[in-house]
Amino acid sequence: MASVLYTYRSCVKALPQLPESMKHSQADLYLETYQVLDLEMSRLREIQRWQASAATKLAADMQRFSRPERRINGPTITHLWSMLKLLDVLVQLDHLKNAKASIPNDFSWYKRTFTQVSIQWPDTDSMREELDDLQIFLSTRWAILLNLHVEMFRVNNVEDILQVLIVFAVESLELDFALLFPERHMLLRVLPVLVVMATSSEKDSESLYKRVKINRLINIFKNDPVIPAFPDLHLSPTAILKELSNYFQKFSSQTRLLTLPSPHELPPREAQDYQRHYLIVNHIGAIRAEHDDFAIRFASAMNQLLLLKSTDGADVEWCKEVKGNMYDMVVEGFQLLSRWTARVWEQCAWKFSRPCKDVGPSDSQELSSSYSDYEKVVRYNYSAEERKALVELVSYIKSVGSTMQRSDTLIADALWETIHAEVQDFVQNTLATMLRTTFKKKKDLSRILSDMRTLSADWMANTNKPDSEFQSLQHGGGNFFYPRPVAPTAAQVHCLQFLIYEVVSGGNLRKPGGLFGNGGSEIPVNDLKQLETFFYKLSFFLHILDYSATIATLTDLGFLWFREFYLESSRVIQFPIECSLPWMLVDHVLESQSAGLLESVLMPFDIYNDSAQHALVVLKQRFLYDEIEAEVDHCFDIFVTKLCEAIFTYYKSWSASELLDPSFLFALDNGEKYSIQPMRFTSLLKMTRVKLLGRTIDLRSLIAERMNKVFRENLEFLFDRFESQDLCAIVELEKLIDILKHSHELLSKDLSIEPFSLMLNEMQENISLVSFSSRLASQIWSEMQSDFLPNFILCNTTQRFIRSSKVPLVPVQKPSVPHAKPNFYCGTQDLNSAHQSFARLHSGFFGIPHMISLVKLLGSRSLPWLIRALLDHISNKIATLEPMITGLQETLPKSIGLLPFDGGVTGCMRLVKEQLSWGTKSELKAEVLRGIKEIGSVLYWMGILDIVLRELDTTHFMQTAPWLGLLPGADGQMLSQNAGESPVVNLFKSATAAIVSNPRCPNPTSFYTMSKQAEAADLLYKANLNTGSVLEYALAFTSAALDKYCSKWSAAPKTGFIDITTSKDFHRIYSGLQIGYLEQSVQLQPNNHDMLGDSVAWGGCTIIYLLGQQLHFELFDFAYQILNVAEVEAASIMQTHKSPHSGQGWDSMLEAMKKARRLNNHVFSMLKARCPLEDKMACAIKQSGAPLPRIKFENTVSAFETLPQKGT
Repeated sequence: MASVLYTYRSCVKALPQLPESMKHSQADLYLETYQVLDLEMSRLREIQRWQASAATKLAADMQRFSRPERRINGPTITHLWSMLKLLDVLVQLDHLKNAKASIPNDFSWYKRTFTQVSIQWPDTDSMREELDDLQIFLSTRWAILLNLHVEMFRVNNVEDILQVLIVFAVESLELDFALLFPERHMLLRVLPVLVVMATSSEKDSESLYKRVKINRLINIFKNDPVIPAFPDLHLSPTAILKELSNYFQKFSSQTRLLTLPSPHELPPREAQDYQRHYLIVNHIGAIRAEHDDFAIRFASAMNQLLLLKSTDGADVEWCKEVKGNMYDMVVEGFQLLSRWTARVWEQCAWKFSRPCKDVGPSDSQELSSSYSDYEKVVRYNYSAEERKALVELVSYIKSVGSTMQRSDTLIADALWETIHAEVQDFVQNTLATMLRTTFKKKKDLSRILSDMRTLSADWMANTNKPDSEFQSLQHGGGNFFYPRPVAPTAAQVHCLQFLIYEVVSGGNLRKPGGLFGNGGSEIPVNDLKQLETFFYKLSFFLHILDYSATIATLTDLGFLWFREFYLESSRVIQFPIECSLPWMLVDHVLESQSAGLLESVLMPFDIYNDSAQHALVVLKQRFLYDEIEAEVDHCFDIFVTKLCEAIFTYYKSWSASELLDPSFLFALDNGEKYSIQPMRFTSLLKMTRVKLLGRTIDLRSLIAERMNKVFRENLEFLFDRFESQDLCAIVELEKLIDILKHSHELLSKDLSIEPFSLMLNEMQENISLVSFSSRLASQIWSEMQSDFLPNFILCNTTQRFIRSSKVPLVPVQKPSVPHAKPNFYCGTQDLNSAHQSFARLHSGFFGIPHMISLVKLLGSRSLPWLIRALLDHISNKIATLEPMITGLQETLPKSIGLLPFDGGVTGCMRLVKEQLSWGTKSELKAEVLRGIKEIGSVLYWMGILDIVLRELDTTHFMQTAPWLGLLPGADGQMLSQNAGESPVVNLFKSATAAIVSNPRCPNPTSFYTMSKQAEAADLLYKANLNTGSVLEYALAFTSAALDKYCSKWSAAPKTGFIDITTSKDFHRIYSGLQIGYLEQSVQLQPNNHDMLGDSVAWGGCTIIYLLGQQLHFELFDFAYQILNVAEVEAASIMQTHKSPHSGQGWDSMLEAMKKARRLNNHVFSMLKARCPLEDKMACAIKQSGAPLPRIKFENTVSAFETLPQKGT
């Protein structure tokens, strides 16, 4: 009945509002509304009838024990509990009826529609009477208790039985006779009602306080100012007393009780004291110690019991001790669970009675101007420490309950045997002693004790027979009985309690001193104590016999989800999950990142299991289960997402912390902030069976699926981030991918996820067997075309490319840097800052570290494609420069002679300017210089790549050479140590021969297979060792590309001798370009050299060298000739101390020419070393496009012989 009222939701809210155009259908709407509401009102009528019947029966039962002429004694303890429970149900019904505002609202609509639809009905008088009765019932506060009061005092007064109930309740509360928390809460709920009714009788109302001092009642009401009644609805004893005093006039004179403050009226100091009592956070330390101690002792008791079961012929006393210890542990477990769950109930009731008034500054921005009452009592009423304590206590309750439930079948026999032994020892030995001594001459009491023995004694397990009982008693020896796993029935337990009560009280309701008080009793204190002890044990026997149901009751925390009262008061259909207490606990564990709580993160989900079970079994409401199921689905999805994010962040941070430079950490004073605290994710990663609403969820597979997705998203982000930066970010990209890969390795130890190489290839779009151009390679090539080659300049001294200071001709369009959480970088903000500080060291240039990263990221699959693309770029750039150079050639004079010495530096410079009539060709000159610069940048880039690849080849050779039996020879060749097979092949062959020769070898075929695989590996690794030089290949490729234009750029002398006046050779063009940009670099700020760098020299000198014009260039270069003139001029005036050119301002120009000459000499010396002109035929390229290596190897081709074409 209480479930119907508690889960009642207003039907009026769902009624549609008819528009004006449908007013003619209003009668049909009234009829439909009446039919819907009539179903709900019929339930309320049933509750009305039931409460009237229950009140009548309870009153009749009380009157039956209150008549002076009654012929039966009692009531029994069981009867007292039954009356109190029925009274508690009536109190709860009355309280719900008063609290539910939707019920009278719906009834008013129901009555209105009844008036409209009943006009045409023939006879409605009886129905109107029912409506009037129901209206009075619903509109009258405390109608049920008022009706009960009338029924109880209708015939005669029932003060005696009311006082007995009050005494029983007070003693039970003071002596903790209520074994489980539901019984204690029930006593607290009915006690104020009993006091009001007992003091409102026609007789002397003060007689109650002769049996129960008022101070005892006041202490009880003050100790528990808030009583749990429903999940989100509490009761207050003082509030009940004050409200009922308006309906029971005689009670209104009890000023001492009525002056007690209600929870919201408590003074601040008292409220703080109560808060220390109610809040779990103040007791969690003691609870933690109790849990740890109980878990250890319960496990020890279980081990002893298992050892006992595996031992044959064990000692009887030891068996009794082990099983008795197991029984004590179960009793203690029940008491702990009852006490812990009661604390959760009471804390919730306290929170509901004391809503949050002030919201902290951290929450003020999140809150709107008005927020619901439920948010005040739940969402913002629990601090972080309180949520942590609640999660910990929930995990303790669930873990202890689960441990005890799993051991049900193992300990059942031990519990039954112990209970059997307790009962038989009492009825066969203790009662026998009492019959022989205390009750020997008291026939009435002796008869009751004999009845107890007859009712409960198990003589079949006794070595003595009933016939020899008298003889046993006379000799004073106790009966010996064999233990049997046969527990007493519930009827036997109730009868024993009744008979003990009869012995102690004699059926006198007014017996002073309470149930086991010694006032006026003829029973000795020792015997009374034995009876009391056994009486209380009997009460616990019933709970132990109903083992599973008791554990289910004590571990049921489903009340933490329900919020029916606040749904009605807030006028909402449902609250968001942020207001749901179970989800708040889960979210707190995930957000707090507490290692101690992490293993308990799934415990709050068991609250949903309890609430769903309560909704279906107790409340019997399917719509509540549907709401719980919907919330669980939503919450669990969010939980998996947040959990995976926490796991990913932890392993990413762990990986980033391990990959930090140790010297960097050593130099820091606060290096501990970069260390990662260990988290206990391992147990969560092993969970494959999570029970949730009757379903089994494989959490491990869900996490693995999500982690595969997160790793791919992280790789996608890293590539998107790289695409929004320049080529210098390749070092940072490699570092971040290394961190991600290492985190994948760490996580793979605990979770089965896809290989990292597969994810990386998938994100690089490099899965296909015929795909040679990965996403990263394409991006690098695109970046080199659009930004690197046009806008970066070479510094030959530092072997680095740096960004030019000039504004790009075409602005580089890049996507914006994508935003991501810190865990997509290095995990935490501190680690991000540390790694970014290293990345910034390489962000301003491109050099060898960047090339190492590029080679590692591209690998042997995509790197050849990029090399071929760059070589094709050289070829295309040369083809593009050809018409431009032709245009420059046409403007030069037909004959250019040597510069005269007699004009000095000034005259030479004037003559050069006259001969180089390129004034109208400034744009063309700049374009040619940029083209030569790009060719030089590519060639130098190839040189850096060659250095890195040679280093990798050397490392690879050092690792494989001992197994292949190779030694480095002269001129880069490799020699074999033995003419025969390599050591690795010999090793496997000899091992195979030795193993196969053994006749007990199970499978010789597999060893022969291993030997063949060793031979294949030998051939594969030897083939990969013979790699050519990338730089030599690039020079050979460039030489082949220049062969097409050799006739235009390198005219053969007509006489066979060097023609000193020729002006059409490329070296003349480059000489003029060089002196031009050197002059501009001196005159302009920033100088032109800073805009073009050293790449121009590399490009120009390489073309000159490959065209065979190095000697011509060194002889006829304008800058070289001017330097010679300057040297002669300087030698002729050595006697003067001032510079011969300082007055004319040529010092800077001459210094620039010297630097250019030194750089050109360096380039030519490198070209001579890597591509000698006398071996030019050896450096040529075959018709197939493959280079002929300069150094010949037997049966070996260049590493780039099968280089793929760009775009394939």
